[in-house]
Amino acid sequence: MENWIGVGIWIVLGAVVGLSMKFLVKRPEAQPGHDVLLAVLGAFGAVIGGMLGVGLFHFYDPVALSLGGMISAVLLAALLTWIYRWGLRTLI
Repeated sequence: MENWIGVGIWIVLGAVVGLSMKFLVKRPEAQPGHDVLLAVLGAFGAVIGGMLGVGLFHFYDPVALSLGGMISAVLLAALLTWIYRWGLRTLI
């Protein structure tokens, strides 16, 4: 049960990081919307990053609520949403 709670925390943390990227990466020509997409992209990145972090840092005792899982979840969620925000600027 503890691992499912950790994965849920990763999802919420990733959605918050994804939505905060909207305010960190400013775009003057930004169109309204993209909030749901940023939240989903952040949550996806957090789950993948959290799994990678737990696998790399806590291989013999995999617990989702570990420091390595949380840090890598935040980092990958921020990376994916930053690439999305930065990439749209170059396409427009």
